[in-house]
Amino acid sequence: MNSFINLLLLVISLPTLLLSVFVGFDLPIDFLHTTGKRLPFTQEVYLVLGFLMLIIGLRRSVRRWMGVSMVKQQQKFVWNQTISSERKRRVFVYNCLEALVFLSLVVAHLFLTQKASFVAFSYGVLALDSLLFLVVNKNAFRVGLSSKAILVADREVILIYLNGLRKVSVSQQTIYFDYIEDLQLSFPLDCIEQTHKDAFFSSLEAQIDRNKVLFQHTK
Repeated sequence: MNSFINLLLLVISLPTLLLSVFVGFDLPIDFLHTTGKRLPFTQEVYLVLGFLMLIIGLRRSVRRWMGVSMVKQQQKFVWNQTISSERKRRVFVYNCLEALVFLSLVVAHLFLTQKASFVAFSYGVLALDSLLFLVVNKNAFRVGLSSKAILVADREVILIYLNGLRKVSVSQQTIYFDYIEDLQLSFPLDCIEQTHKDAFFSSLEAQIDRNKVLFQHTK
């Protein structure tokens, strides 16, 4: 989910930055027979692009905040632990890099043209959200297992339902969940601290019907 959202933001960000380059340096746009500063509806285009980035980014943000809020309710899970130390470090680094990229885009757009103020504002909101999410929830990133689903909540939210499950297997630090109709979901096993893995697998086995689900893993 997080990778897909980042891809969407990248797809929007590249042409937006290119537009700011043309507008800021008043470069010629031959196929429109005009230049960047004379380009019509520039302000409206920036508003649309800025709103798109806000909608996409904040939709991800709501999902992340809700995921962390849900997994903190430990009494609703049969097994619930904080994510591994290694995973925490990656979450910290990736969120800081994410915020840094957004802040760099704020500076770039404002340097190129003041017409991109709303786009810069949108990037600023996303950067602030990334930092606040990290500061507020740094000790709340967890993996929870209930009788119905597995919830992994850190900078990404991974929800894996147990209903309809046919096979559970582990390969190269990834847990795969195979369902009917050839559906397969997965999450990285390194989310779970090494000392908690046996307890996780034991709890998972207790929640599924071993007569219907093939369970393969290496302890």
